[in-house]
Amino acid sequence: MRLRPGPATLWFVRHGESEGNVARDAAQARGLHEVVLPVRDSDVPLSALGRRQAEAFGRWLAGLPPQQRPTSVVVSPYERARRTAALLQDAAGRALPVRRREVDERLRDREIGIWDGLTWAGIRARFPHEAERALRVGRYYHRPPGGESWADVMLRLRSLFADLADDGWAAERALLVSHDLTIQLARAVIEGVHEPEVVRLVSATRYANCALSAFEADGARYRRTAYNLVVPGAPATNEPVAEPATAGPPVGREPPVGRA
Repeated sequence: MRLRPGPATLWFVRHGESEGNVARDAAQARGLHEVVLPVRDSDVPLSALGRRQAEAFGRWLAGLPPQQRPTSVVVSPYERARRTAALLQDAAGRALPVRRREVDERLRDREIGIWDGLTWAGIRARFPHEAERALRVGRYYHRPPGGESWADVMLRLRSLFADLADDGWAAERALLVSHDLTIQLARAVIEGVHEPEVVRLVSATRYANCALSAFEADGARYRRTAYNLVVPGAPATNEPVAEPATAGPPVGREPPVGRA
C-alpha cells in the first residue's frame, strides 16, 4: 500500500560518515570477525570527513530558493544523526530557519541484536545455524535474536508517517536525518514496494553518506524526485549507485549486517 501524503515534502538525508563506518569497512576488508568500537552503536560519532559532509550539505541547502528549503527537521536519536543535523543547520545559518525540530526514535538504525559488532564472517563463525536461518528466511523477514527484521523497521516507519500525517505537518517541508537502511525502507513504505523489490533495491544500492532522497506530495501520493543523490560540493565517502528508471538490479547473496 502506497503512503498517503502528510508533509508537503519528505527529504531524507543519511548522516555523514561515522567512525563506525570507517571501522566496519576496515574490518570487512581485512576479513575480521569483529568491528571494534569504544562506544555503543548509538553513541558512535562522525568522522572528520563526516563533519565536512554535513557542513557541505547545509551550504547546499542554503543555496536553494527559499520556497524549496526545509521548514522542519526530524532526527534519529543516534549521535551521528543528531550531529549531522546540527552541523548542516549551522552551515545553512539564517537560510534555514526551521519552525520545528524533533528527535524521533522511529528513525533510528535497525537493531541487530546478538549480531551487533560482528561482520558477516564473524556471524558465520559464531552463529552458523542462525546465519543459515537468515539465508533461508531471507533478508526481509529474518530477525536476528534480540534484533529487528526489515519488516519490523517498516512497521515503525509507518507509525511515524501516520503521526506526521495527523499532527499538522501538511504544510511542512520535512528534512529527516536518519540511516541508510532506514531511508531505503522508508522509500519502500512510501512507494508501496513489496519484498522482492525491496531486497533488489537495497542489494543494488550502497547508500552514500549525506545522500538525499526526496519525495514531493502530488495529489494522493508522493512522487520521488531524488534517490541516493550526493549534492554538489559534498565530499564523498563512497560512490553511490544510481538507480535506473526501470528496476531490475541483482540480488546479493549475503545479508548486510554492518551498522550505518
